[in-house]
Amino acid sequence: MYQQIADSIAERIESGELRPRRPIPSEKTLMQAYPGVARGTVRRAVEHLRDRGLVYTVPQRGTYVTPPEDRPGD
Repeated sequence: MYQQIADSIAERIESGELRPRRPIPSEKTLMQAYPGVARGTVRRAVEHLRDRGLVYTVPQRGTYVTPPEDRPGD
């Protein structure tokens, strides 16, 4: 399930719906968007996006979309 959530967010990033340097939806919002999904699953999805270089996290601030020029391989 985490992969589906990560892929959905990645599609929103690549389409421009989620813009560079802007926050992605909060864990709570993502849990509401995917009823029945545990917080750990949402965190794993975000971690997967971070590993791919699509997002970065600022402690106690949130998780933001990485600008294309700062992504690995772009």
